[in-house]
Amino acid sequence: MLARGYAMLADQLKAASGCFDIAAQDAVYRAIFTRRDVRSHFLPDPIDDDVLARLLLAAHHAPSVGFMQPWNFIVIRDRERRERVRDLFFAARQQELPEIAEERRELYRKLKLEGICESPLNLVITCDRSRSANSPLGRWHNPEMDLFSTVCAVQNFWLAARAEGIGVGWVSILDREALKQLLGIPDHVVPVAYLCVGHVSEFADKPDLERHGWGCRLPLAELIMSEVYAGQGETALRAAAAAIGGLPQAG
Repeated sequence: MLARGYAMLADQLKAASGCFDIAAQDAVYRAIFTRRDVRSHFLPDPIDDDVLARLLLAAHHAPSVGFMQPWNFIVIRDRERRERVRDLFFAARQQELPEIAEERRELYRKLKLEGICESPLNLVITCDRSRSANSPLGRWHNPEMDLFSTVCAVQNFWLAARAEGIGVGWVSILDREALKQLLGIPDHVVPVAYLCVGHVSEFADKPDLERHGWGCRLPLAELIMSEVYAGQGETALRAAAAAIGGLPQAG
């Protein structure tokens, strides 16, 4: 009983200091390290609206420069509409192919890069660039911060989805203007992320592009700089980064 009391006190102190307990910390890092860009393994089961609402609430609580909250969420369930988006993907992929290094084109053709019709729903997260027109806070020198804020909403959605066992795949091979026309998106609104969302049969141990040999994760220790770009130093930090480099990786 005494031990339990000390444990409760320790948890209360952590809560007061803003620090999560160990189990909660583990859950956060697990979501980060096991998140995957899902292109396959989608199941046809529909996502409960209560679950989807929680994921959107997480997205809606993303960091937002100037508290502008520039995002909107277009939920696409209609099969025919998703098929038309998939046609846009196929066209864009053909346009992208010549830009791929010739020796990698065969692998590129084999890669599964979307799950538009396999997933039960698609979600477009947009950025309304007029929403903060009268409030330049945080955007006067960096007007793209509304776009960056929207990307934070995408990441919040993705991590919350992983915690709920929901797969998410980001389809970036799309002609933006063609997509805007198809979905009736006005000129001042930018579609930031087209996401395939659904329950999955599994989450892969490694990112698809790593498993198929397209690329590998760069060593963190080599990306850390000190004081200025390419600045040397931070030896202890780099050593610590190298020591944890064997943790599972997200993708």
